[in-house]
Amino acid sequence: MTDDELVLAIRTHVTGRGLPGPASAEDVTAFERVVGHPMPDLLRRTYLEVANGGFGPWRVVSLTETDDWFSDCADITMAYHAFGGPDGDALPSGLVPLMDRGCAMWTLIDFRTPDGQMWDWDPNLCCIRHAPAPLGQSLAQWLTDWLRGQAHEGPYPHRVPADSACHNP
Repeated sequence: MTDDELVLAIRTHVTGRGLPGPASAEDVTAFERVVGHPMPDLLRRTYLEVANGGFGPWRVVSLTETDDWFSDCADITMAYHAFGGPDGDALPSGLVPLMDRGCAMWTLIDFRTPDGQMWDWDPNLCCIRHAPAPLGQSLAQWLTDWLRGQAHEGPYPHRVPADSACHNP
């Protein structure tokens, strides 16, 4: 699917769900300044043309605070800062928490990649050091799986398994 087709399919899929209206371009720019990387184009278009959060298998976090919270965080900036940790290194730079799956598990998106490579965050598998792992999927692939009813809510089958001999805290 092209990005145009995906945006239209997402809009159609979420019609009637009572999601917040689209975010503003200023909100996108403000968050890009926080992260220090540009938002992948498809994610930008989805926030700007579909809804300010709530789309996706477990409902993507809103870009800005709305009356709807799709995680324990009011918005994506709060989620991003929550992952900063005391040393600011809980996540590699440019990885952004996108979707809260519960039990401390998140789906992340890599702002360093133009196609928005997807990552998993699951500290329950081993330790904080091994919690983030790439999924080998772009945002477009991830959204297409969701639209086709093939989304994995976790654990992700594409995830590289954590080392069972890990003794990190």
